[in-house]
Amino acid sequence: MSEAGDALAAQYEAYPYPARDPADEARRLVTGSPSRLEEIDHYLFAGARDWSRPFRALVAGGGTGDATIMLAQQLADAGVPGEVVYLDRSAAARGIAEARVAARGLTNVRFVSGSLLEAAELAPGPYDYVDCCGVLHHLEDPAAGLKALSAVLGEDGGLGVMVYAPYGRSGVYELQAALGQLGRDLPLAERIALAHRLLAGLPTTNRFARNPLLGDHRRGDAELVDLLLNPIDRAFTVPEFAGLVDEAGLTIASFVEPLRYEPRLYLADESLRRRCDGLAPLEQAALAERLAGNLKTHVAYLARRPGTVARLDSPDWVPLLIEIDAGQLAASLERKGSIGGTVEGLDITLPVPPLAAALAAGIDGRRSFGEIVAALRAERGGAERDWVQAAQALTAALGGLNKLLLRRPASS
Repeated sequence: MSEAGDALAAQYEAYPYPARDPADEARRLVTGSPSRLEEIDHYLFAGARDWSRPFRALVAGGGTGDATIMLAQQLADAGVPGEVVYLDRSAAARGIAEARVAARGLTNVRFVSGSLLEAAELAPGPYDYVDCCGVLHHLEDPAAGLKALSAVLGEDGGLGVMVYAPYGRSGVYELQAALGQLGRDLPLAERIALAHRLLAGLPTTNRFARNPLLGDHRRGDAELVDLLLNPIDRAFTVPEFAGLVDEAGLTIASFVEPLRYEPRLYLADESLRRRCDGLAPLEQAALAERLAGNLKTHVAYLARRPGTVARLDSPDWVPLLIEIDAGQLAASLERKGSIGGTVEGLDITLPVPPLAAALAAGIDGRRSFGEIVAALRAERGGAERDWVQAAQALTAALGGLNKLLLRRPASS
């Protein structure tokens, strides 16, 4: 291992990341993307995985346990047989993760210590799913890391990954370099104190100080160290990330949230929109990243082959709302006629047809769009074509924000 690699290992022993207290498991489950079961099904199994079959997952670079616990708890709650294998080389981080798993009484987690580069030997596959978040960008050879994970993936399996993106992290790398100049020779504890002093007096013109998207360092020293004192840290543009994925023999099934990678979201001029329509999907994603300027990370699902994402191509799909109450959504759509919000400082408004409000109210996670439309037509009338167009618009808008996913009915 190199000097930088040794320093990275020592850092995570001293400051396990992210900072977590096992006592908090009694009051909350940390969730997010990737690795929700609904997302895994939608993006990697075309919404049609048979969840009565055993499900085997690897969390590569498990840290203090967020993804491991989220996956294991979801599987337990859904009664899905299988296991989640945690793999990390930090003993301190593993200790915290083990305490969190014990606090929840989960019995479907197995812990393995070591590097993900040795996953085939330490935690052999095949796996239905591999989670690797916040790890590849801290490897001296990210390509070797992703190849090692691809090697343990089942033929029909997929990965959920997160890597840093450069534009939303404006100022981070300049400040990392400045802190290196001022304190490279100091012990880590003294470098942390130095960083606090520097942050307290940054000039207002500094790009880090002016970036409203950066706030992790305010949560605690583990977060500050990970952001500003990390000895191995790089960010990937969309083309760079795509190259990394391709080198591992994989394909990008979808970015999350998909809408943020559509350049039309950032172009008001219709002639410019038409020009970008002719670009290939990855070129559109790269253009969107450059225009938005607010992507701090890339979250993506990766597969071995294209065609793994569920598409609304028939009325048989069951819509699932993610972290949204159907009644509240319907009331908001009735009132506003659009879906809106702020995404990393960017205000967005997505118009939907008036019928979308009634459709949203009917989403219960059990009925298909076809069943919902049939019930609404029996109650309210209207042309089937209009209801179908409303369903498509609602799916495009909420799906683009990763708030509406699709699955096949259990019997299909």
